[in-house]
Amino acid sequence: MNTLKNISLMVLFTVATLFAQTRQPMQIEDLFRAKRVSDPQLSPDGKTVAFVLSVVDKEANRSNSDIWLIPSGGGEAKQLTNSPKADFHPRWSPDGKTIAFQSNRNGSMQIYRIDVASGNTTQLTNIFSEAGSAVWSPDGKKLAFVSAVYPEFSALPYSEADAMNKAKADSLEKSKVKARVLTKLLYRHWDSWVDGKRQHLFVLNADGSNLRNVTPGDRDAVPTSSTFSAGDDFDFSPDGKELAYTATPIPVHDESWSTNHDIYIVNLENGTRTQLTTNPAADGFPRYSPDGKYLAYRAQSRPGFEADRWQLMLVDRSTGKIKSLTSAFDSNVGSPVWSRDSKMLYFDAEEKANTPIWSVTLDGKISKIINSATNSDINSSADGSLFIFSHQTLSRPAEIYSADAKGELKPLTHCNDALFSHIEYSDPEYVWFEGANKANVQMWIFKPPFFDAKKKYPLVYMIHGGPQGAWGNSWSYRWNPQLWAAQGYVVACPNPRGSTGFGQKFTDEISRDWGGKVYTDIMNGLASMEKQPYINTKKMAAAGASYGGYMMNWLNGHTDKFKTIICHDGVYNFYSMYGATEETWFDEWEHGIPWETKEYDKFSPHKYAQNFKTPTLIIHNELDFRVPVGEGLQLFTTLQRKGIPSKLLYFPDEGHWVLKPQNSEFWHKTVFEWLAEYLK
Repeated sequence: MNTLKNISLMVLFTVATLFAQTRQPMQIEDLFRAKRVSDPQLSPDGKTVAFVLSVVDKEANRSNSDIWLIPSGGGEAKQLTNSPKADFHPRWSPDGKTIAFQSNRNGSMQIYRIDVASGNTTQLTNIFSEAGSAVWSPDGKKLAFVSAVYPEFSALPYSEADAMNKAKADSLEKSKVKARVLTKLLYRHWDSWVDGKRQHLFVLNADGSNLRNVTPGDRDAVPTSSTFSAGDDFDFSPDGKELAYTATPIPVHDESWSTNHDIYIVNLENGTRTQLTTNPAADGFPRYSPDGKYLAYRAQSRPGFEADRWQLMLVDRSTGKIKSLTSAFDSNVGSPVWSRDSKMLYFDAEEKANTPIWSVTLDGKISKIINSATNSDINSSADGSLFIFSHQTLSRPAEIYSADAKGELKPLTHCNDALFSHIEYSDPEYVWFEGANKANVQMWIFKPPFFDAKKKYPLVYMIHGGPQGAWGNSWSYRWNPQLWAAQGYVVACPNPRGSTGFGQKFTDEISRDWGGKVYTDIMNGLASMEKQPYINTKKMAAAGASYGGYMMNWLNGHTDKFKTIICHDGVYNFYSMYGATEETWFDEWEHGIPWETKEYDKFSPHKYAQNFKTPTLIIHNELDFRVPVGEGLQLFTTLQRKGIPSKLLYFPDEGHWVLKPQNSEFWHKTVFEWLAEYLK
C-alpha cells in the first residue's frame, strides 16, 4: 500500500511539475498576442451583445479591429465584420436588425450599416472630412455623427460645404509653403494640429440621405479634450426631434484656459439652438430618459479645474429645475446610463483603486451593484435583470461580462483564456501605509513569477501620471506592472496625494504642492517597501511617465535612494512647460500663472539640478504636445553636462504615449535593458 501511495504521490508531483513548466513569466510579445476586447453593446431585445475585438499586426505596425456578436446568456462568439482595416463603434438600430459602425475599410473613416442576419453592408457616408461616433435616433429614422470641418463653410448646404472643405485641404496639401498662421491658443491637441477645424455634429436619414450639419459655426459641438468626454457626448431626444450635445467654451479665444463646457439643445426641425446649462464649470454627456421627462448629465463645480469631482445632474424637462443626484457621493461619476423604465441611472465610479458599477434613483439613493475590478461600458436589459459590461483587472485584460440584479458575475467572452493559461504571475497585493499628515495611502505590490520569500529582489517603484489619476485595478498595454515584475523585480505602485478614487479632498491636495505632501507619501511608501525582508534595498529603481516623469525629476533632486531612474515624458521646467503645452487651464490650476505667482518655481525640478546624481533613462516624443519634447531635451542636456550617466530615447512619430506596436516593443526592450544594467 505504501508503495502504491508513493507512486501516486510521485505521479501527482510529476504532473504538477510539468504543469508548472508549461507556465512561463510574461514576455513582451504577450502584450501583442493579447486580444483587445471593448465597447459591448446589448441588442434591444437583450439577447445579443455586439463588441469590438482588436488584434495587433506587429509586422504591419498597427491593429485590426472587427465587430463580433455573442449571446447575452453565454455561448459561442461569431465574427460579424471582416475587413483588414478598422471596424468599430457598433451601435444597434432600435429594431435590432442592423448595426451602424465606423470603418476606414475604403480609405477614409466613414459610417456603415450592416444587416445582422445577412451580413450585407451599406456605406452611409462619403464625407470628405470623415465621420465617426454614429448614434441612432430612438425611432430608427436618423443617425447623428461627428466630423471635423472648416467652420467658415459650415453654414452652407452639405454638398457645397463638403466640396469647399476638400478644395481647401487639397490646396494646403499641394502648397510648397507649410507655414501655419495662428491667432489663438489651443491650436494643437495631444499629438495633432487642429488646423482651424471644428468638430461638428451631422445628422442624416437611416438610408444615408438628407445629410446636414446641425451645429455650424466657429465652435466645437463635442469636447476636444478627453478630460471632458465620457463617450458619445450627444444624445437624441426620445421623439427624435432634438439633439443634446456638449459645446466647448466661449469666447473661443479663451478655450485654452477655460473649462466652461455647456449643454446645448438643437431643434432638428428648424435648427434652433438653445443653451441648457449656465454653470461656469464643465457640463457634459447629456442623456435623455427613455420616457422623455428628464435629461441627465455630468457636471463639475469649480471653473478651471479639470480634475474636479463629476456629479450626476438631473433636469426636469417640464419645469427646467436642475438638481444633483450625487452631491454626497465622494467620487467621479463616469458614463451614466438610464434604466429602461426611467426610474434610475447606472454609472461607473472609482472607489479606492477599483471601479465598481453603481445605481442611483431619482431621489438620490445610491447603491453599489458590481464590486471590485474595473468595470465600464454599462448596458442594462429592459427589465433590469441583466447587466452587460467590460471587466478587467491588473492581471487580466478586459473581457465582456454579464451580471444579474444580485451582482452575480459571469464572463461572456474568453478571448484571452488560452494565452493566460500559459503565463505565470502573482496576483497583486493591496496594501496601505501612512503618508503625510498620517493619511492612509494605498499601494499595489507585484511579486515576480515563482516568487521565493527567502530571496531578495530588486525593487522598481512606479509613480502614475495625471497627477489626478490612479493605479487602478485595470490592465495596461503600456505601463504593465505584471510585465515589469516578470523581469525578476518586485514592483510597487503607490496611489499618493492627487490620486483619484480616494475622495476629492485627497485628489485636491496635490494642486500647488507637486513636490510636497505627495513626495512625503511616496517616500513613506518606499520606506515601507524597504522594510520588507524580500527587498534588496541596494538595488532600487524609480520609473514614471507624465506627472510620474515629473516626480522622477523631483526625486533626482531630492534623494539618492535609487540606483537608476526612468523618466518618460516628464515635466522638467514649469516655465517652459506653461509656455508650450496646449491646455493652459491645467498648469494655471496646478501652479498658477508664471508672472502672477511668486512661488511658481518652488516645485520646478530644474531649480534643483545641482543635486542631480542618479543615472537616468529619458524617453520623450516629438508629437507630445501635452508635455512638449523640450522638457526631455532640457533634462538630457542637464544630465550630460553634469556627467551623469544618461540615455535619451526619442520617438519622432509618437505623442504622449507610445502606441505603434514596433515602437512599443523597442520601448520595452530599451527600458528593460537599462533596468538590468543597474539592478541585476
